[in-house]
Amino acid sequence: MSAPPTWLRWLPALYVAVVLLLEPVTPVDWPVSFLLVGVALVAAFAHGPVVVGVVTVSAVVLEGVLAGTPCCAGRPVGYLWDRHYVADYVCTAVVGVLGTILAAHRIRRERTLADVRSVAEIAQRVLLRPVAQRIDGLVLESLYLSAAAEARIGGDLYEAVRTRYGVRLLIGDVRGKGLLAVETAAALLGAFREAAHDEPALPALADRVETSMDRRATQLGGGEVGERFVTAVFAEIPADSPVVRVVNCGHPPPVLIRSGEVEELDRGRSAPPLNLGVLVGEPYHVDAYALRPGDQLLLYTDGITETRDAAGAFYPLLPRLRSWSALPPRELLERLHGDLLVHSGNRLQDDIAALAVRVPAEEPPQGPPSPVR
Repeated sequence: MSAPPTWLRWLPALYVAVVLLLEPVTPVDWPVSFLLVGVALVAAFAHGPVVVGVVTVSAVVLEGVLAGTPCCAGRPVGYLWDRHYVADYVCTAVVGVLGTILAAHRIRRERTLADVRSVAEIAQRVLLRPVAQRIDGLVLESLYLSAAAEARIGGDLYEAVRTRYGVRLLIGDVRGKGLLAVETAAALLGAFREAAHDEPALPALADRVETSMDRRATQLGGGEVGERFVTAVFAEIPADSPVVRVVNCGHPPPVLIRSGEVEELDRGRSAPPLNLGVLVGEPYHVDAYALRPGDQLLLYTDGITETRDAAGAFYPLLPRLRSWSALPPRELLERLHGDLLVHSGNRLQDDIAALAVRVPAEEPPQGPPSPVR
């Protein structure tokens, strides 16, 4: 449970200080001390019930001091038990009781929210576990951002698996939000993690994941079976060949970053999204692209390119990547993260996932040692 900000914890003291500053400069007939009725509620925003209770008692005592102390307020002692001031004491006490109840309820809700966040973070680590930073010489980094400030998991997903066929990558975006999207993402990741080790060809891998998604949608039933689809990109980088193979299922194409230039890996043969391919019946196409040492791939979800600024302009991903082409994967995703928040004014409209993969650069040949002179 996170602590309240410092200014909020000190707000009750500031509130009382303002009242004490106003009391000497206002006429005697203007009992500014009546404002202390609200100090318990102010304290309830940042403190527990015990502190609120102490603040309430202190406020009543201070009201009495200001009501009947000639040296402090210029009023005779008899004002201490004037009916207006007695009513003020009673109101302060009643509001203090309400503030104590409010503080207890707030703390209970904060603890519940902290428990929910903890469960969500555990689910996040299980569903979207961090990818290994190095697989067969490749350098990998991942990024996930939720559009909801309090959310931890959503329908965007990624994965990288080392197999006997090479390093296999997945990036995907589940249609919709909420628990159904999370369940669909979990089912897709489970199918991919299992099938990636068994299917020798990338189209067969996509087809097996498609079958699994279709079976799950049928089991769920309902009137939206055909609408529970996922856009995805399957990619494969063999260990013995400088190439990346791509099967695109209705998803934004990967981007190849090379020597200050960027290129979308798209030959216009994208298949339908998963769970819609069985309805259309089109085969999966594999596109192969040559890789060079130092090349970098970025797989991402459309939450990045659909991020808008205050004027409604979409995020210019390719120009940004062109200026960051020399950055390694971690720095690249960190720069992308910060730039997206700046572009959107810290208000993301959609979940975002990205996976950066860098091919290792060639090491300079090691010649014979120079003779010692």
